[in-house]
Amino acid sequence: MNDDLRQLFDFIDFSARLREVERHNHATPERKESVAEHSWHLALVCWVLHREFEREYGHALDLEKMLKMCLMHDLVEIEAGDPSAWRTQHSAQHREDKARIEEEVAQRRYGALPGELGAEFLALWREHEAGVTPEARLVRGVDRLNPALMRHLTGQGWHDVGADTGALDRLQLPRLEVSQTLIALYEEVRDAAVAKGLLTPTSGPVAS
Repeated sequence: MNDDLRQLFDFIDFSARLREVERHNHATPERKESVAEHSWHLALVCWVLHREFEREYGHALDLEKMLKMCLMHDLVEIEAGDPSAWRTQHSAQHREDKARIEEEVAQRRYGALPGELGAEFLALWREHEAGVTPEARLVRGVDRLNPALMRHLTGQGWHDVGADTGALDRLQLPRLEVSQTLIALYEEVRDAAVAKGLLTPTSGPVAS
């Protein structure tokens, strides 16, 4: 096996470990979701919603780039871990620590890939993290919506994090405001969760 193929094999071996990293939401009522399952579902949701996003934005969006971001952006969590958004959202220090550790992992793991592939991985990961391009903002929005969807579908709810509709809106909406499609889907999930008793409504009107 030549050196380039060895490096590719080592990365494939590394990426397979994403199945071992658990998220904080459930995949089924009986078990937690793995980050690999999460990444696959993000890619599928972005593919399904791609045309809706294009109609909304009024121009073409690079679906291939979006799918690649979905599949690779969380690989750093194999070594960096997957901290809960409920823990990091109120702490600038936690966010800075997370960004620093993940950048170190990205440089080490993506940078080891041969030829142009390493540069492509690093560029896509940094584009996703910066959230400046339409594709990156939409992927980040779907990424934020997905755990809310899973907490609803599995019946997990939000009682373990002590969240009500107001707290959930504050976590979700800043990422989802990039797309009225995502906001509409979120509101459907939120309101259905309230109706099922999985999420406690705040007093007063629910933000839309």
